[in-house]
Parts: sequence; structure tokens; C-alpha cells
Amino acid sequence: MLPHLEDVEMKNRMFVALLLAGVLALPALAQQAAPATQDQPAAAASGASGKPALQPDTHEGFWGKLNPFARKKYVQRQTAPIRDRVNELDELTSANSKMIKDTDARAQEGIRLASTKANEADQHAIDAGNKAQMAQQTATQANARLTTVEQVVGNIDQYKAATQTEIRFRPGQSVLSKNAKTALDDMATPLKAQRGYIIEVQGFSSGHGQAAIATSQKMADAVVRYLVLSHEIPVYRIYVVGMGNAPVPTAAGEDAKTKRTSGGRVEISLLKNDLETLASTSAAPAPTSQEQPAPPK
Repeated sequence: MLPHLEDVEMKNRMFVALLLAGVLALPALAQQAAPATQDQPAAAASGASGKPALQPDTHEGFWGKLNPFARKKYVQRQTAPIRDRVNELDELTSANSKMIKDTDARAQEGIRLASTKANEADQHAIDAGNKAQMAQQTATQANARLTTVEQVVGNIDQYKAATQTEIRFRPGQSVLSKNAKTALDDMATPLKAQRGYIIEVQGFSSGHGQAAIATSQKMADAVVRYLVLSHEIPVYRIYVVGMGNAPVPTAAGEDAKTKRTSGGRVEISLLKNDLETLASTSAAPAPTSQEQPAPPK
């Protein structure tokens, strides 16, 4: 019986020794099975922040890659780099968003300023067009007035008969009658505010020679004296001549038969040129141009 018990005990000791040797050899086998890249240095890759990229932890320890008895501090120590990088990425994302918003705001402000400048340029163009139109109208008016002035200057010495009045005198008298003064008033009253006229006074008398001429001159002078004193007609606008008993052409023209004066009479002719027309044209107000509507904003 004793030898048999010793054999069993010996077998048990050998089994325990083999089991202990297997447990001790297990970590060594695990280290030999690790990838060969652990022995090579990792490349220092940089992330977006310029820091080196995270490298996996190659230290496995006694339990290999998975430690069933890992504590909370160990887990926090392992995940701390990841949390730091996540926070850093959040900060970079926020900074990029802010930069994008700032860029967009500057772009919108630039577009608004460009639109404002374009509207101002359009308004200036419209104003310039209005001024050019007004200048064209002014030039047209000036050209028309210049043409009128040229015509007036060209015809400044051309007088046209406006009205004609005849004053009768008794033979041998040179005093104006009441009817004669009334006729002269009707002709001279409208001339106070007029320009560009002359008055031609011709005296005619019956008789012959110098006596007839002197009598006709006295009658014409009586008419001129009344116009100057009563109506303030300038003397330089009156042309007077005593014609005596000179023949006067009839209304049919110079080629027709002439008639001689019987008694005494004075013919007053009002002659006008175009100066009054020029004055009325210059006093006329220039037409105003219509305002253009402002462009929509």
C-alpha cells in the first residue's frame, strides 16, 4: 500500500509543477505574439492643432491589452488625452465658425456699400443728364435770341409806318385847335413806355416860295412843341421839315398824279423798328425743364 501512495503523491506534485510552469510561461508567449511594429518608432504625425497625433498605448502589462481589474483612475488616465483632443477640436470648430461669420459679415457690408455707391452713381448720372438737357435748352434759346438780335441789328435802320395823323390849320394860322390836340394825345400817349420809334412831322402850306415854306415850318414846329412839352417826347426822336406847297404823292404811288395843298396841314407819321419786339422777347421767362423722377432704391 505504501509504494502505491508514494506514486500518487509524486504524480500530484509533477502536475502542480507543470501547471505552475504553464502559468509563468503565458506572459512570455503573449509578449512574443505582439506585433513587431512595437519595436519601431512611430512617425510624429501632426494634427490640425500642430500637436503630434495620438499614438496607441503599446504597454500591455501583465494582463495584456485587456486588464480585467482596471480601476477608475486608470481609465481616466488612459482617456485624458482623448478628452483634451476633443476639447481642442471643439475650440477649433468654434473659432472657424466665428471666422466664417466675420467673413460673411464683411462680404455683406461690402455688397451693401457697392450697392449704395452704384445708386449714388446713377443719381449723379441722372443729375448730369438733367443739367445737360437744361444746357441744351439754354443754348437753343440763346441761339434763337441771337438770330433775333441779328435780324434786328440788320434792320435797325428800317422803320415801318405804324400810324399816321393829319392836323388841319386855317389859312394863315399856326395855333393848334382842340381837335388837333386830341388827335396828338391819342397818338403820343402810348409812346411813353415804348422804344425804337421816330416821329416824322411834315408841314404843308398853300402859297408860293419861301413864304409857304416858313408858314409850313411854323405849323410843324407847333406840333413838335406840343409833343415835347405835353407828352415828353424826346426831341431826338422827332424829325421835322417844312415842305411849303410841295406836291405830295397820292396813295396810289409816286407814279400817279400829285396834288397840291389847299390851306395848311401837318402830317405826323409814327415809324417803328424791331427794337420793341427784341425787348419783349428778352423779357420773356425761359421755360423750366421738368424734373426727372429719382431712381428706385
